[in-house]
Amino acid sequence: MLPLIRIEPMRVTVLTGGTSSERDVAIASAVQVIAALRSRGHEVAVVDTARGYIPRTDEASLLRGTVGTVPPSIDELHALERGLLLSGLGNLRVVRDADVLFLALHGGRGEDGTIQTLLEMVGVPYTGSGRLGSAMAMDKDISKRLFRTAGVPTADWVMAPIERARVDGEFGWPVVVKPSKQGSTVGLTVVKEPGDYEAAVALAARYDDEVMIERFVPGRELTVGVLEGKALAVGEIIPRHEIFDYECKYTPGMSQEIFPADLPPAVAAECGRLGVLAHEALKLGGYSRVDFRLTPAGELFCLEVNTLPGMTATSLLPQAARAVGIEFPDLCERICRTARLGRLKEPS
Repeated sequence: MLPLIRIEPMRVTVLTGGTSSERDVAIASAVQVIAALRSRGHEVAVVDTARGYIPRTDEASLLRGTVGTVPPSIDELHALERGLLLSGLGNLRVVRDADVLFLALHGGRGEDGTIQTLLEMVGVPYTGSGRLGSAMAMDKDISKRLFRTAGVPTADWVMAPIERARVDGEFGWPVVVKPSKQGSTVGLTVVKEPGDYEAAVALAARYDDEVMIERFVPGRELTVGVLEGKALAVGEIIPRHEIFDYECKYTPGMSQEIFPADLPPAVAAECGRLGVLAHEALKLGGYSRVDFRLTPAGELFCLEVNTLPGMTATSLLPQAARAVGIEFPDLCERICRTARLGRLKEPS
């Protein structure tokens, strides 16, 4: 990892909001990042990719630092779609003149490679992964295929449409039904009874045109952050619900998060190794967070990779970094610095 050194003040524009179901999470992340970077003397501007530039005098009223227990409704998101400004981002001076763009965006066009493609044309360095890696990681079907090729264990899966009888024959119950290109468990259901299967597929299809049916893996929920190509501390999440769902992720007190996780050293090391391997298999850059299940038999299965993991007060990546001595403002600075250095190293 890059050494912790004094970083000269930067002009950082934070891109946040957007029109995905994780809009509220993105804004909560932005609030934390803005405060951290300003505390280190950086000049920070803010753009909501659905509404435009937010003057500093309006930040307090337009940027909320909390996340509700459920995501915004589909109708609310469709209304925001009409104001989507992605194609005009390059016309904003705070975007063109920035030293680096900090992507406090989650899900949808903010994390699936769309905005990354547009920013490549703008030519300003941005945080996180490039357009190809972002797109591959967001598509769970593609990412799981690449995991298998790279030797990263992942649960068996099929893509809908698939009849209930075939699910019963191949996997049994329960199974996980989820949108192929979503995050924060939005639209996800753990189906325990065959009679609930069709409704779960219909729910997932509301959020994506591709639906995945995945073998349910029982066990402990683990996560490992990857920063500058190296694994951070492995953490364990103990949610109050059966799964680490939207409410448990973003509501204080709804989960217990332990960093570092209480694991045998060999298991922690293997989780870190597989996390980096998954990161590399998807051609990611900068940073990511990789989620796993550890079965009672001691097997690790990769669930997914988050290319722009949450940076809220309860988020996992900042906790993983803190466990290895990297405080939140340092983490934000390092993410920005990695993005700028990566751009300078690219061929002209």
